[in-house]
Amino acid sequence: MEQNPELSLAWQFIENTGTHLFLTGKAGTGKTTFLRKLKAESPKRMVVLAPTGIAAINAGGVTIHSFFQLPFAPYVPDTSFSADGKAQYRFRFGKDKLNIMRSIDLLVIDEISMVRADLLDAIDDVLRRFRDRSKPFGGVQLLMIGDLQQLSPVIKDEEWQMLNRYYDTPYFFSSRALRQSEYCTIELKTVYRQSDTHFLDMLNRIRENRCDQTLLEELNRRYIPNFNPPKEEGYIQLTTHNYQAQRINEYELAQLPGRSFTFRAQIEGKFPEYSYPTDEVLELKRGAQIMFVKNDSSGEHRYYNGMIGEVVNVSALGIEVRSKGSDEAFMLQEEEWTNAKYVLDEETKEITEDIEGVFKQFPLKLAWAITIHKSQGLTFERAIIDASASFAHGQTYVALSRCKTLEGMVLSAPLSARAVISDSAVDAFTEDARRNEPDETRYRRLQQSYFLELLSGLFDFVPLEQALKRFVRLLDEHLYKLYPKLLAEYKSETDRFHEKVTKVAQKFSLQYTRLVDAAEDYATDKGLQERIHLGAEYFKEQLAPLDAIRSNTIVETDNKELKKQLKTANEELDDIFLLKVDLLEFVVSNNFHVGEYLKQKAILSIDDIVPTKNRGDKRSDNSSGKRRRKEEVEESGGRSSRKKAVAAEVPSDILHPELYKRLVAWRNAEASQLGLPVYTVIQQKAILGITNLLPEDKAALLRIPYFGKKGAEKYGDELLEMVRKYMIESGIKETLFND
Repeated sequence: MEQNPELSLAWQFIENTGTHLFLTGKAGTGKTTFLRKLKAESPKRMVVLAPTGIAAINAGGVTIHSFFQLPFAPYVPDTSFSADGKAQYRFRFGKDKLNIMRSIDLLVIDEISMVRADLLDAIDDVLRRFRDRSKPFGGVQLLMIGDLQQLSPVIKDEEWQMLNRYYDTPYFFSSRALRQSEYCTIELKTVYRQSDTHFLDMLNRIRENRCDQTLLEELNRRYIPNFNPPKEEGYIQLTTHNYQAQRINEYELAQLPGRSFTFRAQIEGKFPEYSYPTDEVLELKRGAQIMFVKNDSSGEHRYYNGMIGEVVNVSALGIEVRSKGSDEAFMLQEEEWTNAKYVLDEETKEITEDIEGVFKQFPLKLAWAITIHKSQGLTFERAIIDASASFAHGQTYVALSRCKTLEGMVLSAPLSARAVISDSAVDAFTEDARRNEPDETRYRRLQQSYFLELLSGLFDFVPLEQALKRFVRLLDEHLYKLYPKLLAEYKSETDRFHEKVTKVAQKFSLQYTRLVDAAEDYATDKGLQERIHLGAEYFKEQLAPLDAIRSNTIVETDNKELKKQLKTANEELDDIFLLKVDLLEFVVSNNFHVGEYLKQKAILSIDDIVPTKNRGDKRSDNSSGKRRRKEEVEESGGRSSRKKAVAAEVPSDILHPELYKRLVAWRNAEASQLGLPVYTVIQQKAILGITNLLPEDKAALLRIPYFGKKGAEKYGDELLEMVRKYMIESGIKETLFND
């Protein structure tokens, strides 16, 4: 990349900014090589996606629809229904998938030319939903790789009728979310595939819609009617339609003498048929022309993806092949392709690929002919091209650019101007994109913006305050009678948090922004790092009171819907709080450096690795609390000598959290065994009464509100034993009898 300024700039953009990047370039300019290097060496956590199964396999990723669980129907903005009438917001992501989405820094989409605008907006919808609603694509950086002069998105007329009111074109660049974002374009200009500069110029003129009559006449000099080369020269025919290629291959195979042999692929696990890299059943004869569809995995470099070869010998025992132009034959071994999904490695906490399925087959297919569509990404020494019936934008360019040289290309039908199809929308966008290429000044500005964006995220406490308010609102609306003391504590903390944390953070942002703007080198400026360090210490200290109340909060209800809402709100508060505290602690210890901070944030975003000790022990066992609770037990009839016939007054807040958890667990298990709702075993308010009053016999148990004789007869002994054990373990029983 050091010798290629465009590739070097692209690398710097991905590593040092959060700006979306469209990486484009002619065929053979190294886009795929760049992606492989990025996957191998970048510290950013990334996921690689592609619009089709074949493209995903080639890119070493998964399909967009599979990763985001998207339907194949059009995504209609501002509606809750897709074209097939089914609700399109039914995401059921597992914990691993959610953790991946929340922790990635970079989303790579290969073959972006085939991605429709509505699909990109569907991605935006999912990422906003599970990451940051206020930012396009949930704040994830996009790397979009592809050549718009190659294959375009597939869209049916009826689908476009539905979508054209929202989008100017079907192409990805018409995406609403992308238009709301700042993104840059870098065009790779050095071509590695072709070495013939004159042929390169011809291809470039077609690509840029500058094909005139003179160019057509020169190309048509390669038209050779009824061209029938010797088979050893290894020409492959490129056709516009699949049936043409299939017909040619079947005809040529039938012309060969001798017996044919079939080889069936071994398929394990999940491997969708549309992603098969070659035929499930290969039929071959000696002398068949084949194309290798995978690089040689043996390390001997005997063949590569797209290389033309010939079957030298074939039997039920195996296949002997050689490449065209070589006399050296070798026995071909089966190769494996994997269908992978992304998962989290529990040991390293890195995003890895989990193999869902394996396709094992000989890495070849009959190759007297293939479609232009299937040829994208391949390179041929010699090809016979029939692009006269081209029907789509870029199809002719893709076909011609598969060839290394002009001399290696033969046209089976003359090209006309009609066959060179170019979309004016693509041409207009391409022209604008060239003006959008970043210079050094813009790169430095975006790099600084990224630094500030990450810093602002660290010291942004508004999401935490909002999560706190949502939880308090639920307490206030539904449980104010059950937990008045707890509610009062939360309301007081909410007011303090706003004054001491949120408002201070807003003022602090003005300070560090000025320091970043004024610093000659903000990334290493000592004064700025000291201010960040002090800020992190201050806010970490100011979060302690919220931690104290949050860690000892247990609220329960028999209302299933309210219970679900409380659980969601509590988990959201916990997750945001714990991530914020851990990030502040990291910055206090390590200062603020983008690369290190990004890696730590990605790791901490994963729920499973947040240390238990940081989540707060939800048990309370302080001695003053014990004394207070002992007094309340005595006053409410904890001893048999102080029984009363009237119902006892139950404190609203949970005084013995550990006993409370045991009682709830017991009730839930009993209800599950009986197949009954939990409240039919024992009501929530009765559990609260037992927890706080600690009854020691059935008479005291009967005084518990909402707990009747039937409950005492059926469960009394079991409940009293649980209370007795808890009191002994916690020292309460011993204290009571010694007073």
